[in-house]
Order: sequence, then C-alpha cells, then structure tokens
Amino acid sequence: MASIEEQDFSAAALGSADASLTTPTQASSLRKGGFVLLKGHPCKISAMSTSAPGKHGHAKVCIEAYDIFTHKKYEDISPAHANVDVPVVVRREYLLLYVDGGYLSLFNNDSGETKDDVKLPEGEVGEKIVKLFGRGRGGKDIFVVIVGAMGMEMAMECKEVDRA
Repeated sequence: MASIEEQDFSAAALGSADASLTTPTQASSLRKGGFVLLKGHPCKISAMSTSAPGKHGHAKVCIEAYDIFTHKKYEDISPAHANVDVPVVVRREYLLLYVDGGYLSLFNNDSGETKDDVKLPEGEVGEKIVKLFGRGRGGKDIFVVIVGAMGMEMAMECKEVDRA
C-alpha cells in the first residue's frame, strides 16, 4: 500500500461515488482553524489573508494550511468568490482493546462494533499507545482518538480514563 504522501486524493482519483467526502464552500467564508482541501490533501488552515480587489480584478484569498495526516505545509491563492472544497473531517473516540501486528483493535462504545483496520501511528502518538497498553490497564481504560477524512483514518491521540 502506498504511503500517505504517495496517495492521490484528487477528485478524479476518488471517483464520483466519493463526492460526499467534500463540500463546496466560498473561499471568503473560510477561517483560520477550519479545514480545506489543498492540492488534493485535507488540511487545517493555519493562516489566511484577503487582498483587496484591484482596478480590474477580484479580491483574492491566500491560504496557508497543513495536511492533517502528514503535517506537510500547503499554500494556495483563490478568488474570494470562488468555491473551494472543504473535506468532511470526522473525529471519534474508541476504546483500545489491544495492539497486534502494527494495527489497533478498537471498540466503539456507541455502536458496539470493533474496528481492526487502523494502523499504529509512527512517532510520539504510537509510542504513547504502546507504552500505555504495555504497562497494563490498572483500573483505567485507554481511549484513542481517530480522525478521518477523504477515506483515510489515523490515530491522532490517546488518553487514559478511570473506569466508571
């Protein structure tokens, strides 16, 4: 399977069946901290500026954002009146059941279903999950926050919670 950097998130690659992965939004209504699809990547907006319309032109919106999965920086300029794609970003908490072969086994408390297709992330979050899981439960549950967008999912954080 291709790494996240190598995957093509463009509308052409995803096909028309996945059209609900984004919603069109006017560029002038985007805000810092919101999400936008830049160069086919779901990104969180870190900075925005709007230029005034010129003598014969339209106002432009300059967007600086970071990919929510790889944290790679992207920039784009768009007319303020133009529609841009905003990815549908879903954030859910799951109970960690176990870690096996580089994948997480998770339990959804709302639906009662298990989820076994999320990779153990590399870096700080993955190390924290392994550390918390490795030392045992000790009357605590481990919850993992999964963020999904554009058909991708990734564990973004984890935390221990006392059992009720």
